[in-house]
Amino acid sequence: MNIILRGLKNMSLNDFFSMGGYAVYVWSAYGISFIVLFLNIILAIRNEYKTLNEIKKRLQNNKK
Repeated sequence: MNIILRGLKNMSLNDFFSMGGYAVYVWSAYGISFIVLFLNIILAIRNEYKTLNEIKKRLQNNKK
C-alpha cells in the first residue's frame, strides 16, 4: 500500500484525468457503462409498473 501511495504523491489532478493519454477511451467506457446501468434500472422499474398494471386490469376483468 505504501508503494501505491508514494506513486500517487507526484500525480496531479490533471494527470489523473488525462489517464496517460488514454482518457478518451477510459472516460467513454465509464460513461457508456453508467448509461447502460442507468437504463437497465429505469427499464426494469418501468417494466415492473407495466406488469403490475396489467395484472390489476386482469383481476378487475375477472371480478366482473
